[in-house]
Amino acid sequence: MGNREMEELIPLVNRLQDAFSALGQSCLLELPQIAVVGGQSAGKSSVLENFVGRDFLPRGSGIVTRRPLVLQLVTSKTEYAEFLHCKGRKFTDFDEVRQEIEAETDRVTGMNKGISSIPINLRVYSPHVLNLTLIDLPGITKVPVGDQPQDIEYQIREMIMQFITRENCLILAVTPANTDLANSDALKLAKEVDPQGLRTIGVITKLDLMDEGTDARDVLENKLLPLRRGYIGVVNRSQKDIDGKKDIKAALLAERKFFLSHPGYRHIADRMGTPHLQKVLNQQLTNHIRDTLPSFRSKLQGQLLSIEHEVEAYKNFKPEDPTRKTKALLQMVQQFSVDFEKRIEGSGDQVDTLELSGGAKINLIFHERFPFEIVKMEFNEKELRREISYAIKNIHGIRTGLFTPDMAFEAIVKKQIVKLKGPSLKSVDLVMQELINTVKKCTKKLANFPRLCEETERIVANHIREREGKTKDQVLLLIDIQLSYINTNHEDFIGFANAQQRSSQVHKKSAVGNQGTNLPPSRQIVIRKGWLTINNIGIMKGGSKEYWFVLTAESLSWYKDDEEKEKKYMLPLDNLKVRDVEKSFMSSKHIFALFNTEQRNVYKDYRFLELACDSQEDVDSWKASLLRAGVYPDKSLADNDESGQAENFSMDPQLERQVETIRNLVDSYMSITNKCIRDLIPKTIMHLMINNVKDFINSELLAQLYSSEDQNTLMEESAEQAQHRDEMLRMYQALKEALVIIGDINSATVSTPAPPPVDDSWLQHSRRSPPPSPTNQRRPTLNAPPTRPTSGRGPAPAIPSPGPQSGAPPVPFRPGPLPPFPSNSDAFGAPPQVPSRPTRAPPSVPRRPPPAVPGRPS
Repeated sequence: MGNREMEELIPLVNRLQDAFSALGQSCLLELPQIAVVGGQSAGKSSVLENFVGRDFLPRGSGIVTRRPLVLQLVTSKTEYAEFLHCKGRKFTDFDEVRQEIEAETDRVTGMNKGISSIPINLRVYSPHVLNLTLIDLPGITKVPVGDQPQDIEYQIREMIMQFITRENCLILAVTPANTDLANSDALKLAKEVDPQGLRTIGVITKLDLMDEGTDARDVLENKLLPLRRGYIGVVNRSQKDIDGKKDIKAALLAERKFFLSHPGYRHIADRMGTPHLQKVLNQQLTNHIRDTLPSFRSKLQGQLLSIEHEVEAYKNFKPEDPTRKTKALLQMVQQFSVDFEKRIEGSGDQVDTLELSGGAKINLIFHERFPFEIVKMEFNEKELRREISYAIKNIHGIRTGLFTPDMAFEAIVKKQIVKLKGPSLKSVDLVMQELINTVKKCTKKLANFPRLCEETERIVANHIREREGKTKDQVLLLIDIQLSYINTNHEDFIGFANAQQRSSQVHKKSAVGNQGTNLPPSRQIVIRKGWLTINNIGIMKGGSKEYWFVLTAESLSWYKDDEEKEKKYMLPLDNLKVRDVEKSFMSSKHIFALFNTEQRNVYKDYRFLELACDSQEDVDSWKASLLRAGVYPDKSLADNDESGQAENFSMDPQLERQVETIRNLVDSYMSITNKCIRDLIPKTIMHLMINNVKDFINSELLAQLYSSEDQNTLMEESAEQAQHRDEMLRMYQALKEALVIIGDINSATVSTPAPPPVDDSWLQHSRRSPPPSPTNQRRPTLNAPPTRPTSGRGPAPAIPSPGPQSGAPPVPFRPGPLPPFPSNSDAFGAPPQVPSRPTRAPPSVPRRPPPAVPGRPS
């Protein structure tokens, strides 16, 4: 990729990143980091400076870079630098940047060659750079000096691995030309994290410092010790150049002159030098960008489609248009009405998965909470029998009655009917509160218009409270109607004859328990499931453990978990009752207990089974569910204490029979009344409150809103809504612009395929038999002209294929690669050297002489 294409790509990528920033997604286009890895004084910092185009890094001999430098390049109209540890301070003089790096390094590591893995974060803003991250790492060393720890080699290695193990990191493995390439630690580290060689580029520095008559041509042509992406040679400024303030532009010109004038490199000069390194890195960035853009495009298109409908309503938005406000008001009220009805009647698109609400909560009040409150009021056996005894005695007065008085029955029944007012009115209160909660939830969608939201909630809540009063009046009227006439001719009423007959069997009746009536058709129907804690059963008494409970009309079972595979126990409900247990001082649980009315053990050796819930509401709900299964609450103060009864009323057998007869009559009549009240109260609440509120919202709410305040005031949107609208429009435009830029990048750039794999097994086996270093390559032969140095023999020399300047094909070889024959007059001047192994014969001379090279004497 040429500089012109890169100059076109830089503004496109920066525009794309600006678009992502506008979307709040600045991390979407994460360009690769470039880590420079190599030994001490290998020229890493110089390579980095040449790439940036600024002279700002510390220099010197030995270990100079002692902390990682994370350099972020940011495109900007002006040029300056900022450090993360010096927030707010801008450096325009890059000599000061160097001094700050040195000072910050010494601050953490000391001044005696110490190292630290804490990075220095530097940002350079410039109009000449691409948004990119470069990392200058400490040089690999093996021997500690100064304040360096004994494990300096391990620490630096781990520091380098932190950066180069990332898949998004390109590795510049820097090796000086005057060292043994085969033992390059930089290349070995790169091989560990990049075995395919797709992220590693070899950089050969200090080519100008090689011994006279030697060169690294075979390495740079990727024929000796090959890498998949090859090697690039660079010539950095010497310490003398740096001390003499030789700028980078002049250094780049000198580097270009070196490659063009050197006889071993002039044929590959266009593939050497810092500009070519920049070109290769730019192409890798282009490939990365092009590979990443398809997923970006899909994601951006999905986002665009998701907001397109909402943005369509904002495109022609006119805040002060009265027509718009009227239309919006009508839509809001209509939507509120629909939402309220859905929450009450139930709907698939308004599902609350966290708690019961709306119609479901009201249904629970009607069919569990209200019947439970009635039963709690009804079953106080001892008090009821005492009241019947007093009523009979007071009616007979001074005389001893021979017959059971009707008036006692009527007096006791009316007193019991009056007690129904409390649970009935409480049900109205609970429904009213749930309706107000439902209104609050529905008005959340009106939050964009605060005044409209407040007024809607106020108007509807006031109407609900108004209907609450009328509903309570009607409920009390229903109770009064029941009080007005005691219908002893009801078809379900047992009458005096049956009551007397039942009283003779009272003990048998009590032995049957409380499970003999009102059972569902199938005793196996599951009434409730849920988690409960058994509070008084554990490893020791007082321990507790949570189980999964399943309540049916016949039994209460508990399992290890909610998969219901491992059943722990099944408890029959016969003769069970439920009572409250006081909350202990140390426990946050709310407890109730099950016990047997016949004084038997409920579970194993336990008389009580204590069950705990997290809240009192859960306790009441479980009690209501147990009530549906026929397990009633116990309200007695003692267990049929006969002596206590004797203190309150006579033990006269005739009176006892009369009490029992009245008790049976009251029980029968109250059963009829309770059934009627349990049916009528929910119907009354539904008609006078719930349906009326729905009709009010549908027909009168809009008129009430218009009469309460001016339309402009009601439809004044909140600052949050205005901000949201602006953000949506901005996001829509940013998404469209990003998609256009992606198309421009695709059309303006070209991807290059990855080079084919090479045999880099030398990296794994280099420690056992290291190949020769570039330093020992291309030793001149005895008769070779000084202007054309040729390769000599090494421990295992390699011969490259002829380059553009070579005049003869390569000589066949068996023991190892040999240098090419000289051209023309030098063709037979000196025979090839004999291999070091005496069993091998020297290679034969080519049959045809090579063609003459122009400009050479023949």
